[in-house]
Amino acid sequence: MGDSEPAEPAATRSLPIRAERDLLTARHAVRAASLEAGFGLIAQTKLITAASELVRNCYVHGGGGSLLIEHLMPPPRAGLRLTISDEGPGIPNPDVALTDGYSTGRGLGHGLGGAKRLVDEFHLESAPGRGTTVVITRWR
Repeated sequence: MGDSEPAEPAATRSLPIRAERDLLTARHAVRAASLEAGFGLIAQTKLITAASELVRNCYVHGGGGSLLIEHLMPPPRAGLRLTISDEGPGIPNPDVALTDGYSTGRGLGHGLGGAKRLVDEFHLESAPGRGTTVVITRWR
């Protein structure tokens, strides 16, 4: 971000991811936050798609967790930071999991890598037995 101050959250919202219905609730919350932040349709779609994949992974592979939505407002820039966390089994090799074609299920294997390509910043922390946390940021 250059010489400017680090982005600070202007507003936050936390949602539990415990049941299948929470996936839709999370998707709607990210959509509402992206509208409030002033994102255009393409940016909204990219962020919602990335969030949907990550929240689904949190529920399916991590046994549930949470989604934190933070509005970032350091003038002259604005954005959204999403933190998706679980306490599941973790990812043994995160670098491999980010590779296109890698899948632990019957999917096409574009999930994590695809989500990474849809946002401006992507950070994944995971280890076997310690869960997974993914932080993504999309700037307006």
